[in-house]
Amino acid sequence: MSQTTATSSAVPTEHPWRALFALCIGFFMLLIDMTIVTVATPDIMADLDASANAVLWVTSAYLLTYAVPILIMGRLGDRFGPKWVYLVGLAVFTGSSLWCGLAGSIESLVAARAVQGLGAAMMTPQTMATITRIFPSERRGSAMALWGATAGLATLIGPLAGGALVALGGWEWIFFVNVPIGIVAIALNWWLVPVLETHSHSFDWLGVVLSGVGMFCVVFGLQNGEQRGWDALTWALVVGGIAIMGLFVWWQARNRVEPLVPLPMFADRNFSVSSLAISCMGFAAVAMGFPLMLYAQLVRGYTALEASMLLVPMALVSFVAAPLVGRLTDRMHPRLLTGVAFLLCSVSLFWVSVPMTVESPLWQLLVPMAFFGLGSAAVWSPLAATATRNLPMRQAGAGSGIYNATRLVGSVVGSAAVAVLIDLRLNAHGLGESLSGNHETASGSSVPPAVVSQFAEAMSEVMLLPAAALAIGFVAVLFFTTPRHMVKPSP
Repeated sequence: MSQTTATSSAVPTEHPWRALFALCIGFFMLLIDMTIVTVATPDIMADLDASANAVLWVTSAYLLTYAVPILIMGRLGDRFGPKWVYLVGLAVFTGSSLWCGLAGSIESLVAARAVQGLGAAMMTPQTMATITRIFPSERRGSAMALWGATAGLATLIGPLAGGALVALGGWEWIFFVNVPIGIVAIALNWWLVPVLETHSHSFDWLGVVLSGVGMFCVVFGLQNGEQRGWDALTWALVVGGIAIMGLFVWWQARNRVEPLVPLPMFADRNFSVSSLAISCMGFAAVAMGFPLMLYAQLVRGYTALEASMLLVPMALVSFVAAPLVGRLTDRMHPRLLTGVAFLLCSVSLFWVSVPMTVESPLWQLLVPMAFFGLGSAAVWSPLAATATRNLPMRQAGAGSGIYNATRLVGSVVGSAAVAVLIDLRLNAHGLGESLSGNHETASGSSVPPAVVSQFAEAMSEVMLLPAAALAIGFVAVLFFTTPRHMVKPSP
């Protein structure tokens, strides 16, 4: 039986922007934590005596526990109310951030990040679902544009904020800073976000298990393949994980009650294209940070703060361009807007890989990063708006969960794939032990001078991976159809 709860009179829905502002504070914080670790990687390696691959699990664990349960969290928001699920997730995220900062070993840090990812999974679907339900259709595009701009800006600012916090207080502060922000966000969401109608759901627990086990096997196998020499167990995990994900899709097609992923939703081409394209962007946003920050700190000898300055042009241009993109989202065909954006982003990363040498002038790195910021500003917002525009209101939670899950799947695979490629290229250049975790990074470059050129070349080659992912995104968005609100009625 359907349970309903009337909209709260304490927070009038005629002021939905207030609710969106409160939601975006917590959403911004959890997205920053997807990339904030990248700039602190050398410091965490030195302080916790960890390998580069172990530190990459600090990000992968977060992304994995973020991505796997996000589909069911969208349904929980429909069942118990998006406000309450969001608040519980925000509390989990804030408490685990404190645990991260207090961690004294790499194992403890990875465990804390896994719990943090669970909190993020509870929060994310509720933001899009709430926007869909509290904004009228004529203003929903602008609201989604702000939501998408928040996602894009947070992903770009993460390494920049991380550099500043590492320089001022140490890597622990990239997590400690979440505690006061999280407390403020809890208070604002309690006050400003309305209580929305709820609906009963049956939960596809078999789907949850299949998707979770399949994703874990693939990511774990990819990230540890190089260290294990791609042995039989590694290939069994990867191939078995892919097979389990195939079984998951089969089960979703067979489940006649209420599947975790309603496959008919993908009949809307714009939803399908948006989901594929955002997974490419998620892949690139996570994958690009690791080679760039390792190059800046271990080749150029920059401190964490100095390395993060490479991202200032990108963040500034994205911030300035975001309002303009928001105004264009409801007026310009998404194929044109996102096509130009993806192409610009891909070209920018191919471009930045060229001057990733020992002695290239700094401006040769900054210029392409600025162009990347311009392109990325026109990716996040239009994709979010286009993905959900044609979906019925009753599918708000499921659509939000699926869209965000595909973004996170891209991020998880990007994190694992970049770890594999870093190992492969370092070994190809005879530098397999260059990142053993016992390096002193505070005083500058820790790569021996005799091999620093080879190390730089390896990182330049790794940067081509996210560039290629963005090229796939460009091809995908060419298949957008004209949104319904742009179709002129027949005379």
